[in-house]
Amino acid sequence: MANASAKRIANRNESAVKTLRLGMLVPTIISLVFRLLFRRDSLPPSKGSLAIYIATFFPAFFLSNYLIKIGTTRRDPTTGTLISYGEDLNQAGVTEWCFDILYVTWACQIGSGAFGEWFWWLYMVIPVYAVFKLWVSVISPLVLGRSSPQAPEAPTSEKEATSKRQDKLRKRNERGDPRVKAQPGRK
Repeated sequence: MANASAKRIANRNESAVKTLRLGMLVPTIISLVFRLLFRRDSLPPSKGSLAIYIATFFPAFFLSNYLIKIGTTRRDPTTGTLISYGEDLNQAGVTEWCFDILYVTWACQIGSGAFGEWFWWLYMVIPVYAVFKLWVSVISPLVLGRSSPQAPEAPTSEKEATSKRQDKLRKRNERGDPRVKAQPGRK
């Protein structure tokens, strides 16, 4: 069954890698088509528009190549059997954030081609979210002394905290069994 899981991850990674490779080209083409259809007066693009595009293209290019590198599967060239399925690209955390940045970048490219340069303000979602995560996980616990809300622990009762052996020894002690030596409780 472990092999089936590896094959499933490999198939998902292969489709994600195809999407990433297309994603670096298709939004640019769609943006140019939208500029031709809806905003012909914005051709050729202004220097500011090109600067924004280039400034957002390089991080997207870096993240795309990073995800392609860690998610590419390796197969035996002769038999086609799976050697390594790469890192799981559906895992939460940094990988998920990389995909979010790519999706926002692609949406801004397409939106700026269709609606105008003001659509790049949507890109501000990325640093706002980064500041929020930094505040919740680092700054607020340090400055305000609050614990981070990541894993609230359910209060455990006294009965659940003791094992069967501890219960048995406690009952023997209550009956006055001489085999049990009473020890002061540790805290």
